[in-house]
Amino acid sequence: MLTRRAAFSLLAGGLTLAASSLPAAAQNAEKLKVVATFSILGDMVRNVGGERVEVTTLVGPNGDAHVYSPTPADGRRLSEAKVVFTNGLKFEGWIDRLVKSSGTKAVTIEAAQGIKPLSGEDDGHGKERDHGHGGADPHAWQSIGNAKIYVANIRDALIAADATGKAAYEANAASYLAQLDALDAEVKSLVAKIPPERRKLITSHDAFRYFEAAYGIDFVSPQGVSTESEASARDVARIIQQIRREKITAVFVENVSDARLMERIAKETGARIGERVYSDALSDENGPAATYIDMMRHNIRAFSAALSR
Repeated sequence: MLTRRAAFSLLAGGLTLAASSLPAAAQNAEKLKVVATFSILGDMVRNVGGERVEVTTLVGPNGDAHVYSPTPADGRRLSEAKVVFTNGLKFEGWIDRLVKSSGTKAVTIEAAQGIKPLSGEDDGHGKERDHGHGGADPHAWQSIGNAKIYVANIRDALIAADATGKAAYEANAASYLAQLDALDAEVKSLVAKIPPERRKLITSHDAFRYFEAAYGIDFVSPQGVSTESEASARDVARIIQQIRREKITAVFVENVSDARLMERIAKETGARIGERVYSDALSDENGPAATYIDMMRHNIRAFSAALSR
């Protein structure tokens, strides 16, 4: 006859075995399902959400959210989510249609909410630029100060959706914000070592204006803020003249842009093509920019190496 102690031990063992045999989906059932529209935003959400969230990213590493075409699978992902994180500032021109067609009941959060956007009349240095996003440059994450606003918005949205995780989300956000503070100091330190007269470079499309306003490196681009727009022959000729006139020595190609135009500009001006940089998307996990922090660190080191020569 089984003793009471032995019977309890057998029951406990059976429950443990049953739990371990559950499929992974069942074991993760308590995780908060969220969607992020692109890889940079997805990384931020993972850092704040930690183990309590299951993050799905629509536009993955090296993907261009400017020209992305949603799939039926994306609609299903939204319909299963509790929170959908977007950049806002009209970065994802397709997201409103996708939300509507998916029938999702998820709360939609604009991570850039509260950021002062740069417009065509204001790039932080009094220079006028044209772009294709209805009056605002959407690449606000290129300033680490703005990234901290993203983190606060993500934290607050996760707490609103999962109040029992409040302490975890606050702790994760505080840790991540401290890392961003250290990164910001590193970027400023590297910029300070570049001679002021050399702080000018060329990038594929106009995605670094917030970086320019925050850190004092001037960026010139043949394409506008959106990669949907193509550089005209007049724009290219103007930039070639500017490179020659101002003796700009460095040209950079982004991971979401076609390299051929920049190769032509470099060939005609003698400017060097620097290491590939990352603007609108992270690299894959084996690349140099697999996280937002890695991306910002990689870019400033690439800029610094080229401009300090």
